[in-house]
Amino acid sequence: MSQQCHSNESHEHHQRLAEEKFIEQYKAHHSFLRRTVKHLRIHYKRAVWRFVIQSSRLVKRCLDISVSLVAILLLLPVYMLTALAIQLDAPGPVIFKQQRAGRFGKAFTMYKFRSMVVTAEHDKHALLASNESAAGVIFKMKQDPRITRVGRFIRKYSIDELPQLFNVLRGDMSLVGPRPPTLNEVAQYSLSDRKRLYVAPGITCIWQVSGRSEIDFAGQVKLDVAYIQSQSLWTDIGILLKTIPAVLLGKGAY
Repeated sequence: MSQQCHSNESHEHHQRLAEEKFIEQYKAHHSFLRRTVKHLRIHYKRAVWRFVIQSSRLVKRCLDISVSLVAILLLLPVYMLTALAIQLDAPGPVIFKQQRAGRFGKAFTMYKFRSMVVTAEHDKHALLASNESAAGVIFKMKQDPRITRVGRFIRKYSIDELPQLFNVLRGDMSLVGPRPPTLNEVAQYSLSDRKRLYVAPGITCIWQVSGRSEIDFAGQVKLDVAYIQSQSLWTDIGILLKTIPAVLLGKGAY
């Protein structure tokens, strides 16, 4: 009788061990499946996100190329008249070239119609004390003595920015994006300010259609970061459409 009880207990013990082993194997297998499914979901979401990002960049680049090409062809008479006016008013190079910071701070050569005297960059050091920008990062001066008569006009209506359409074609810039800062300005940026460099700079941006030079540097950074975080094709088209009346009215420009 005792041998039979011992045999039953041994059988139950082995059965429990088998059940526990089965449960452990099931948990391990189930855990492995859960981890695998979780990883697959993460990789899927990353792949979808990358596809969306790359697609949006491709669409934005196509918009940049097509619009800038058409604009350059249509504005050829304006280019020629502006170049002639600059030469007659203040002889010297028609195009002003300057190193600016592009996406992630990469330097590139930006083009503008020259709106100042030839010695403008040298003369700037003597005017730093008259900087009207409270933050001190950017230089602003309403009655800047370096600006020529033609320069004041083309700056007011943003004609001086038109050569940057060639920067857009080259891929240095986009039609819409934060304005490209100088390398000296970037050297003074805080970590928060550097968020402006996450995308390619643009010819026009959200703060240029919201007040232009009337907005201080901190306000410009805030608007640029908000644009970067919510940018889309429709946002860009909206900003481009708002740029036309802002340029024609010349509000906030100097």
